[in-house]
Amino acid sequence: MADTKKYLIPVYGLALMACGNNVRERPNVIYVFPDQFRNCAMGFWADEEYSRYAGWLADPVHTPNLDRFADESLVLSNAVSTCPLSSPYRGMFLTGMYPERNGVTLNCMALRPESTLSPEAVCISDVFAEAGYSCGYIGKLHAETPMKNDPANPGHYVSDRNPEWDAYTPPERRHGFSYWYSYGTFDVHKNPHYWDTEGVRHDPHEFSVKHETDKAIEFLRNENGERDADAPFFLALAYNPPHSPYESPEDCMDEDYGLYRDMTLSELYVRPNADTTLSKAPAARYYFANVTGVDREFGRLLDELERLGLKENTIVVFTSDHGETMCSHGTLDPKNSIYTESFNVPFIIRYPGRIRHRVDPILLSTTDIMPTMLALAGLEDRIPETVEGRNLAPAVLGNGEDCDIPDAALYIRNLDGEKDADGIVHGIFPAARGIKTGRYTMEISITRDLKPERVLIFDDLKDPYQMNCIPYTEEPELFDGLCSVLERKLEEANDVWFREGILEKLMLGPGDTSGNGNR
Repeated sequence: MADTKKYLIPVYGLALMACGNNVRERPNVIYVFPDQFRNCAMGFWADEEYSRYAGWLADPVHTPNLDRFADESLVLSNAVSTCPLSSPYRGMFLTGMYPERNGVTLNCMALRPESTLSPEAVCISDVFAEAGYSCGYIGKLHAETPMKNDPANPGHYVSDRNPEWDAYTPPERRHGFSYWYSYGTFDVHKNPHYWDTEGVRHDPHEFSVKHETDKAIEFLRNENGERDADAPFFLALAYNPPHSPYESPEDCMDEDYGLYRDMTLSELYVRPNADTTLSKAPAARYYFANVTGVDREFGRLLDELERLGLKENTIVVFTSDHGETMCSHGTLDPKNSIYTESFNVPFIIRYPGRIRHRVDPILLSTTDIMPTMLALAGLEDRIPETVEGRNLAPAVLGNGEDCDIPDAALYIRNLDGEKDADGIVHGIFPAARGIKTGRYTMEISITRDLKPERVLIFDDLKDPYQMNCIPYTEEPELFDGLCSVLERKLEEANDVWFREGILEKLMLGPGDTSGNGNR
């Protein structure tokens, strides 16, 4: 990896030196990432230009704005969420580091105090801020353990929930974001709350996606001095929907629910791997309604960007922290799995005049986002030396420059480590590791006594819905080849599985049947 990155040792206080007098010419960056938005939940995948890269059917969703945006952008068909949970994703996106180094190994909540974004980590916003950008964060953060620091009630959590999940982020932990309108995690879509830059709480009593888009538009307009008008900006917009809850019309907007209200389960579920007998099955109506709600508000943001004359010099990304299985594979767990519905995420990027429209199967991992975005903004020389991901900007730009394009993407699944008498979690249990290549997906999971639990291998080309697990004992050459790739990716990441030799200790060979791929 050392030969594919350029490093920076941050020197704070010398923000503009690397940019010279050209800081105003840097592109703006808007990074929009709704929570739990699966890649197949966008209508354009039904079009032949896109569908031939997917191999699966698009969900029956109404997403006209995302469809329009895709037609102007680079659409990645194989972007993945390295550890498909909200908090670990955010830690990796912000730092370009794997969970063990950035500190966010599990979903953050009060019983997991060790899982929190390291205050010492150099985040993407730190780099943009030091390069002269005005940085804003709007929406869900969920990247640090809740602390007893409620601005309105010092010495207490922000609510009386036990255990607490929500959190207030004080200024010293905002990593270069000078404009702040955020919260930790709170799942009431029509009654959200936020803490602003000064720590004042706001309860707007309206659909969170609409309210956050309103705040983002205020930021773009600079209505109240949200940013330096003479500087480029970096804005992260983190919607919570279509994340759960999605159980009733109270969880979405009526105008969006009306599009799906009368659809039968067979009309809603086009993926043949979905089990519509599960109790969760009716949730698709509300989930898709929130997908459409996100699409509408994203469209408003794009329209305002164009109205203000900012479109041509603004990089816009639409992505998500992880997907949603929605009854596929018979599981009720929407995330934290290597199944395509969970692991594969949208990644659509528009940079007019620089990134040409196309679909590309680049295997983009979460750790690659930070260095790639910085390089696209012309800040390649400022990529921190702590970054573990790859700068894929040359591949994104498609400009013919050399780029070490990944041949595989690493998958990580962690569970709680040991719990003490008070239920406090210490450490992690590295329950599974896996990879995705251009054709195959493989996961190896273990029991807590470090025995093989299962091996999943799917041929994503012949079996795009991952319905036919290949028994590894029947394809030893394939399995050995995939294990070699996995071992290399684990070593690149300096993962606990590599450091402790877990894969080697499992001794999964052709004669072993303990992990034969049966579910």
